[in-house]
Amino acid sequence: MLEKDKIERLNHLAKKKKAETISEKELTELEGLRSEYLKNFRSSFRKQVEHTKVIDPEGTDVTPEKLKEIQRQKNIRK
Repeated sequence: MLEKDKIERLNHLAKKKKAETISEKELTELEGLRSEYLKNFRSSFRKQVEHTKVIDPEGTDVTPEKLKEIQRQKNIRK
């Protein structure tokens, strides 16, 4: 999880970039913060998907086999 101050700084730099030109140093910082944010987002989203079970209206488990295999490897599913 990205700390609150980093998210605030990311938002500040993004707004500054839209409003005016930012320095090369700030642009590098912005890119680093975006990269860190996306890494955390992807990790969190992946975990959420890995813990998902898909059930159709009849109550049958229709989770894709690829996801079931990942869940078995991580001991989420038997």
